[in-house]
Order: sequence, then C-alpha cells, then structure tokens
Amino acid sequence: MNSDRVAIVTGASRGLGLALARELAGRGWRLVIDARSRPELDRAAEELSEPTRVQAITGDVSDSAHQQALIAAAGERIDLLVNNASILGPGGQPELSSYPLAQLESVYKINVLAPLRLIQLALPLMRGGVVINISSDAAVEPYAGWGGYGSSKAALDQLTAVLAVELPDIRVYALDPGDMRTRMHQEAYPGEDISDRPPPEQSLPGLLSLIDGSLPSGRYRARELTGLVV
Repeated sequence: MNSDRVAIVTGASRGLGLALARELAGRGWRLVIDARSRPELDRAAEELSEPTRVQAITGDVSDSAHQQALIAAAGERIDLLVNNASILGPGGQPELSSYPLAQLESVYKINVLAPLRLIQLALPLMRGGVVINISSDAAVEPYAGWGGYGSSKAALDQLTAVLAVELPDIRVYALDPGDMRTRMHQEAYPGEDISDRPPPEQSLPGLLSLIDGSLPSGRYRARELTGLVV
C-alpha cells in the first residue's frame, strides 16, 4: 500500500477522473479530488473514502481560490497531479468562424490556464513525481466543429512539451485517452448512440503505465501504452 503518496485528480466525480481515483484509492493513495457538481462529488468521495483518505473540494478549477484550496489540501507533498477537468465548449460545437469569443476564453481558462496554474502551485511540493495532462485526438486532428476544444488541447500539449524540457526532475505527460463512453462525449454528439465507445476503464492501463513506469516525459496515446513494458 502507498498510504504516504498523495494525488490531486481534477474532474474526479465521473468518467476517467473517477475511474482513476478508484484505482488509486484501492492502492492506498491519499486523494484530493474536485468537480463542479457537489452531489456527484459527494457520492464519489463517499465511495472513495472506504479504502483511503479523500478530501473533496467542489468548485471551478479555473478559480484562483479553488486552485489554492486544492494545493493546500494536499498537505506537505504532491506525488501526482492529474489535470483531467475540462469543458467541451458551447452546445452545437460552433465553427471557429462564428465561435463566441467570450465562450472560447472560458474554454481556454479551464482547459489550458487552469492546468498550468495548478502545476505552478504544485511544483514546490513535488520532489520528483508525475504530472499528467489529459489531452485528446482533437488536439492533432482538425475536426470541423471542434476548433475551440481541439485548439485548447493543442495548446495544452505544447504547454506540456515545454514544461517537460524545463522540468527534467519531474515526468510531465500529455495523454490522449481515446474515445470513451462519457457524458462529455455524449454532449458532443447529442441524440446519437455512443454505446459502442469503450468505458473510461479501458483507458486506465495506459494511464497507470505512466504513473507506475519510467517513460520519458512526452505525449502518449493510452491505447498504445497498454501492455507496454517500461
């Protein structure tokens, strides 16, 4: 058991964040988790508190006071920071030529600036350790209607790459988890049946290989990491 290890996982009330939190809790990691919905976060915290210690903080990950609260809750050390919380953007996935700039700014605040600020705040408490920024294939593929979300994830990828060069003592990753059967994915395709998408748990082996292994900092796809010996 790794009861002395501490992880911050944002967006951990459902989807990939909750799946990862469950795995870490089962391994004895102490967890700091957040989400915007108090009822969902409370349910997650109740479940996760059975095998480990959990501090659940409701709030907007782009809010400065909330960011500081997450770091303070970790205590004296942070071994893992997973920037998983993100937003898709306006309903209907508008094209960039008509994208409301105020809403695009909100997407960037949550998907790009919030992860960077959390990294900045966490660094003084990280002696070694791992940072994982959850990316997307939309960061590298030009899908029509995905310009806001995709460009924010592309910015997150580049931010990750630069931090990896600047922080040689910390492993800094961008991870593309692949398609998943999540609420966000359903919101991207309203009215469509997405039951053929795999559950978030199928992306966990790749994610855990970054946490447990020693791969160099960089960008990875979860499916390609599955079964990789490191």
